[in-house]
Amino acid sequence: MSARRARVLDVGNCDPDHAMIRGMLERHFDVEVDRVMFVDEALARMREQTYDLVLVNRLIFEDGSEGIQLHRQAKAEPALAAVPIMMISNFEAAQSASVAAGGIPGFGKAAVTAPETKTLLARYLPTRA
Repeated sequence: MSARRARVLDVGNCDPDHAMIRGMLERHFDVEVDRVMFVDEALARMREQTYDLVLVNRLIFEDGSEGIQLHRQAKAEPALAAVPIMMISNFEAAQSASVAAGGIPGFGKAAVTAPETKTLLARYLPTRA
């Protein structure tokens, strides 16, 4: 990981969940967190900004669409295919579908503060000194 702060894109989480996730990330990792609500907004941001990690909600809060669409569309674009996308879901079926669609193993909202989640995220983000 380079000396610059890592960038994370949070996609589709409601205000309380976004605040919880962002708070955990900023407490434990040297990151800047951006937020969008829709898959098309996420794709546009990913095209203009380099992200070290993209976190996508299983269901997009604003319209109920499936977050896995971000995986499918990003993986279809050569310039975005290598960006790590992690599903946020407590449901194992959603996590399995995410990985099958090219995502990296994620975590559920129930585990945001769990030590295992911090260990998982440390594979992609620099920890705070």
